[in-house]
Amino acid sequence: MKTYRIGVIGLGQRIGHVLSAMQEMGWSLELSAYADPAPVGAPVLRQAGIPLGRACADPDQLFARGPYDLVMVGSPNHLHFAHVNRALDAGFPVFAEKPIVRTETETLALAKRLAAGGTPPLFIGLVMRSMPIVKAVIARVDAGELGEIVSIDATEHLPPEHGGYLARNWRRKAAWGGSYLLDKVCHDFDIFGRIAGARPAKVASFGGRRIFTPEGASRPRRYDTGEEAFVQRDAGWMGANDPFHSDMDVTDHQTAMLQYDNQVRLTFHANSCVSLPERRWYVAGTEGTLIADLVRNKLMVRRTLDRGKPQRIEYGGLTADAHNGADQAMALDLKATMEKGAPFPVSPFDSMAAGLTVMAVDRAMALGEMLDCAPMWAAYDEACSAPAPVKA
Repeated sequence: MKTYRIGVIGLGQRIGHVLSAMQEMGWSLELSAYADPAPVGAPVLRQAGIPLGRACADPDQLFARGPYDLVMVGSPNHLHFAHVNRALDAGFPVFAEKPIVRTETETLALAKRLAAGGTPPLFIGLVMRSMPIVKAVIARVDAGELGEIVSIDATEHLPPEHGGYLARNWRRKAAWGGSYLLDKVCHDFDIFGRIAGARPAKVASFGGRRIFTPEGASRPRRYDTGEEAFVQRDAGWMGANDPFHSDMDVTDHQTAMLQYDNQVRLTFHANSCVSLPERRWYVAGTEGTLIADLVRNKLMVRRTLDRGKPQRIEYGGLTADAHNGADQAMALDLKATMEKGAPFPVSPFDSMAAGLTVMAVDRAMALGEMLDCAPMWAAYDEACSAPAPVKA
């Protein structure tokens, strides 16, 4: 069995969990080296029995210790663009956590580079694309079981411990993470675009901070069982102690409305502190409807004119992080791609389109108006049509 030699730039908690899932699913891997001055993912790897390898002062030192079968980028979002490009320059296949980049400028620059060709493979950790329930949703839509898609209603509502983590973690700052929606739900908007089969034409959004504010600090801080409600998880790199008194500048709740080019309509509602956690997609078509419950890992489907009970499918495998086996499924997808040439479920261009969609939503919120996405897509298409470099 081949042992994969891996280098990591940004050994955060997320990459720690991905590497653990890879080993769990049969990868023979060696974490040869990592570049991270404060590897907060190290305890995750130790728990999985994965040796940390050599600590490197910076990515250049890490590359010098190559070659690698895979370089994994798990740094904070504002460093993704630089780290992905440096890994591609070094000539190694790259796995990068989502979102692939943080700004429109970075998106267009990376799109132009990838469109020109000649780069090593780039895989993006939009992990929901690998979830069995998500693959089932896409398969049913593609098979026409719902007819033409008319509208989608979707949610993601987080329990207090998760929202409190985001309010203390580096994701609380737009300069590091981008926005709440970009970091947390670019997954979902990737799938929404796939289900709709089109790009958003117009978007509107409202949101702000009404939960994790100094005014909210006086509310109870513990569950009725006595457990801490908001500080259960290590805040990680540049963490803050108190979610209510941190320097958070992103939203803690947000709504969005999107109209796609093909007239599919979407509403989305996110909240980072609720007593009834939910990540649900309600997809309505001309011939049928489905509800995907991503927290409980259940799918319900019924044809429009059926009077009987809806079809209910339970996928099981529930986990505390609500990924419900998605990390393991992505590890298998990545293994199949690298060993057998199977297509990876999501491309870098899919990822960039999802990111641009969320950036448009956030810009509409900031402007307080409905945003026409046509200029954004024109710029993106121009970047994606970059000619291949001329060989000397």
